Amino acid sequence: MVYYRDSELVIRDMEEADARIFTDEEIAQGWNADISKYLARLQDQSAGKCVSLTAVYKGLPAGYVNVCLTSLGGAFSGRGFPGIVDLGVLEKYRRRGIGSRLMDAAEEIAGQYADTVWLGVGLHSGYGSAQRMYVKRGYIPDGTGVWYRDQPCAQYETEIANDDELVLFLSKRIERQPSRS
Repeated sequence: MVYYRDSELVIRDMEEADARIFTDEEIAQGWNADISKYLARLQDQSAGKCVSLTAVYKGLPAGYVNVCLTSLGGAFSGRGFPGIVDLGVLEKYRRRGIGSRLMDAAEEIAGQYADTVWLGVGLHSGYGSAQRMYVKRGYIPDGTGVWYRDQPCAQYETEIANDDELVLFLSKRIERQPSRS
């Protein structure tokens, strides 16, 4: 399914071939990438648990995002809100509005299921542009504080690392969309 199209960008359902491309490109840019993350999301998509999207810029996969229809854990577990998970734009395609278009599509999909959407964002500087984008889009902290490895951090906790597992959960009220048939 295609969710967005203009003269340079198409946002469509993720395909299995995208998993290898994203993994190889992320490794080339120095990220700790593993194809199993993408294959798991494709399995979740086949099972109706999530919608996985690929942004194709000028014919090449450039970014991705997943909308999980049920919580994977964390601050919003069991609350019935969809979550936006693993937004990524390859470095060579950044600053072209691809991340914003992916978020537009993800929020539209989430709006078919609830009036609130959530996400978790990492706290180290590698997530700085994502942190700024989420605030500009109206996301606010959920109030449960910082989480590490899917558990809330206790006050004055010393056994944590500033890695990809240290996150802050945010949410946003969205306009409910009619579901697609």
